[in-house]
Amino acid sequence: MLKFLSAMLLLVWPLSGLAAELTMQGELTQGSLIRGSLIGGSQLKLNNKPIALSSNGHFAFGFNRDAELKNTLSWLDEKGKQHSKDLVISSREYDIQRIEGVEGKYVSPPPEVTKRIQQDNAQIGKARQNNDQRIDFMQDFIWPAQGPISGVYGSQRVFNGTPKNPHYGVDVAGPTGTPVYAPADGIVTLYVSDMYYSGGTMIIDHGMGVSSTFLHLSAATVEQGTVVKQGQLVAKIGATGRVTGAHLDWRINWFGERLDPALLVPKR
Repeated sequence: MLKFLSAMLLLVWPLSGLAAELTMQGELTQGSLIRGSLIGGSQLKLNNKPIALSSNGHFAFGFNRDAELKNTLSWLDEKGKQHSKDLVISSREYDIQRIEGVEGKYVSPPPEVTKRIQQDNAQIGKARQNNDQRIDFMQDFIWPAQGPISGVYGSQRVFNGTPKNPHYGVDVAGPTGTPVYAPADGIVTLYVSDMYYSGGTMIIDHGMGVSSTFLHLSAATVEQGTVVKQGQLVAKIGATGRVTGAHLDWRINWFGERLDPALLVPKR
């Protein structure tokens, strides 16, 4: 059978009495991380793309900010029979700010820093492609910092008619030095103190392509390679990189898919 578990929804589809059972949790919406397990089955795919399974059948996948609404999940049961189910997700509306008359130097970075930005992006991209078999992502996530929410996932600015990259994180405002805690167990796979845009940048791998990224940190309290536990102090809020004030920019990824951290934690 297939079970879909969330705070609002419980759906069960019988599969002709076969033992294979697929259970999932998460909101069926753009920006959501879906977590679950496939027991007695194999070869899980989303839109014909293979989804890795841990040794005990756990998995994760995500729908990005502008994901297609109609999706197909397929898998084999223990007898090798193919099954599929349509997953229709809901669309979201995002805050779009249109600003005219902005000087060009504030819209695009100067040419002399382009190489540095590319190097920063390469380091981040490499860390996010890690496919560790840990299943820490199955935990109930907690907020990594206390403070007012000052920025939300999906928002976007349009300067002089040119759309800039959407904001892919949740911003938590706080003075420099405010503690930052691990939202779930994991391993620190990257820490760089001075990236061009994001300043102090840390990535914690939660397993199977799921990772947290913390931006604009003033300091790290753990080193790259450290295994951390949920609630452990890992860093401090800062105003490093290209920012107008101290805050934590928390991001969630499933490999290259940028997801909404706010969907994983209690609403504030």
